[in-house]
Amino acid sequence: MKNILFLASEAVPFIKTGGLADVCGSLPKALDSNYFDCRVMIPKYMCIPEDKRWELQYKTHFYMDYLGQSRYVGILEKEVDGILYYFIDNEYYFHRDGLYGFYDDGERYAFFCKAVMDSFYFIDFMPDIIHANDWQTALIPIYNNSKYHYDIKLIFTIHNIEYQGQYDLKILPTVFDLPPEAGAYVEYEGCINLVKGAIETSDCVTTVSESYAKELEDPAFAHGLQDMIKKNNWKTRGILNGIDAEGYDPATDTAIAHNFTSTDFSGKVQDKLELQRLAGLREDAGVPVIAIISRLVAHKGLDLITKAMENIVRNCEVQLVVLGKGDRKYEDYFIWLQNQYNGKVSAMITYNKDLSRKVYAGADMFLMPSKAEPCGLSQMIACRYGTVPIVRETGGLRDSIVDCSYGEGNGFTFADYNPDDMANAIYRAIDLYYNNPEGWDKLRKYISTIDFSWAKSADKYDEMYSWLLGR
Repeated sequence: MKNILFLASEAVPFIKTGGLADVCGSLPKALDSNYFDCRVMIPKYMCIPEDKRWELQYKTHFYMDYLGQSRYVGILEKEVDGILYYFIDNEYYFHRDGLYGFYDDGERYAFFCKAVMDSFYFIDFMPDIIHANDWQTALIPIYNNSKYHYDIKLIFTIHNIEYQGQYDLKILPTVFDLPPEAGAYVEYEGCINLVKGAIETSDCVTTVSESYAKELEDPAFAHGLQDMIKKNNWKTRGILNGIDAEGYDPATDTAIAHNFTSTDFSGKVQDKLELQRLAGLREDAGVPVIAIISRLVAHKGLDLITKAMENIVRNCEVQLVVLGKGDRKYEDYFIWLQNQYNGKVSAMITYNKDLSRKVYAGADMFLMPSKAEPCGLSQMIACRYGTVPIVRETGGLRDSIVDCSYGEGNGFTFADYNPDDMANAIYRAIDLYYNNPEGWDKLRKYISTIDFSWAKSADKYDEMYSWLLGR
C-alpha cells in the first residue's frame, strides 16, 4: 500500500470556492484503494459550514516555531467515503470570514505548509507522494527540497496559473523560512514566485487538461511563466478533470423538482417550466432557454456576451438565464438587459448551489465563451443534465466539447475570441433546436450519457503515481 497525501486550500464536501475543491474531494476516492491509501489535508477555516465543523474530531496538536514564536497547530480529522481528511487548526490564521484575499495570505499559507511538513510524526502517516495544488501549497516541494529532505515524491498541479504567489524577496528568510540558496528556485523577475519554485522543485507538474498544458507555453496564457513551463515540459503533463457523476445525476438530484434520465426526458420539460417560473420568464416549453452560470468577470468571456447578447435576445425567440456574481459592470449589464427584455431575460445576481442545479436541469443550452479555461467543469455538468454546451475552444473546453459539425459532436464551439464567432455558434444551436427537433432530442440525450466521471482521469493519475514510485 502506497501513501498519497493531497494538499489544497479547499476540498469538498467541506469548503469550496471553485473547481479545485471538486478535484481534491473527488480524485482521491476515484483512485485504486487496493494500492493507494489516499488522504487529504486542508486548513480548518471558520467558514466551513457549522454542521460540517461539528463533525470534525480532535486528533492531536503540537507547537511549531514560526516567525520567532511557538505557534499552536491543531489537527482534526473526519472520514468521508473512505477518505480521511485532516484539518490544520490555528485560529489566528484561519478563523476568518473567508478563505482568500487577506493582506497576510502569504504568511497564512506558509504556516499551513510548514505545519503539514511537521505533522507526519503526529498523525502517524508518512506519504510516499505529496500531491500539492496551486500556489497556496506551492511551498511544499520547495520546503522538501530546501529544508526537510523527506524521501517522498512531489507532484504540483496548476489549476490556474494566473495566481502565482508573488512576494518581496526580503521576506524569504522570515515569512517563508527559507535559506538563501532557495532563492535560486523561487526568484523570478525580481521577486519571490512560489509557483515558479514549485515547478522547479517538483518531480512532476500537472495541469487540469491536455490543451491547458500546451497553452501554458504561450505567453498569452502563462502570465509570464511560459519559459519556466517550457524548461520543465519534460515532466509536465495535462490530465482532464472529471466530475462527481453520482452527485450530478438528474435521476437522483434532490435539488430539482422533476428527475429524469437519458431515456426519459419528460422530467426535464417540467424542470424547464419550473425554471421559467422561478426566473420570471414567460412559461413556454417550446422556447429555448440559454443559461450562463459563471463568475461575472472578463476572462469568462463576459465582454463577448455584452457585445453580442442583446442582438440575439432581440432577434431570436429565445430566453436567457444568468446566475452568478462578479464585476459590477457585468452585473449591471445583465440587470439592464433584464429590464429591457422583461420575460425573456432573467438576471439572478447571486450564487446558490441548489439554484444552479435547477438552471442546469431546466435550460436547453449552456453558454461558456471563456477567454481561458484550464479545465472547466460546468460544460461537463451541463452535458450530464442534457443541456447542450456552447463553448470557445480553449483549455479543457476544447478537450471535452466537440462541435456537432464534426460527426458525433456534443455541443457547439467557436475558436476565435470575438463576439461574431460566439454569436454564430449560438445561432447554429438555435437553428438545430427549431428546425431539427429530432436531431436536437438525439443530441441532448446523447450528451447526457457521456462519461465525464473521474474514472478515466483517475486511471491516468494512477499511471503517473505508479511511474513515480517505480511500480
